[in-house]
Amino acid sequence: MRAQFILATIVLLLTLILAALNWTALSAPAPINLLVTQVQGPLGLVMLGLGAVMLALFVLQVVSLQASVLLQNRRQSRELTAQRELADKAEASRFTELRQVLGARVREPQGPERAGG
Repeated sequence: MRAQFILATIVLLLTLILAALNWTALSAPAPINLLVTQVQGPLGLVMLGLGAVMLALFVLQVVSLQASVLLQNRRQSRELTAQRELADKAEASRFTELRQVLGARVREPQGPERAGG
């Protein structure tokens, strides 16, 4: 995950440097076809803006995904803790029952021993 973040940062920095070095070409007016009509504008800046919008949408999607995973892990952790407590209570109950059964057997009078051989 760290390597991906570093790579994405390097690519973003290289893109910004390239845009700064070619600012005159990016801001030069050009005909832009909008299917219905045609307008004059800086095509490079429009494309750079669309790239920035796509990057922002991607970052929002990643943040949303990580938040949902964290919430799911938290919910599963609570459920696991509840199940662990339930199992501990059941085990304690079995030990208590076993102690009572063994105590009752110890207190029972011993019957005559069988003679055998």
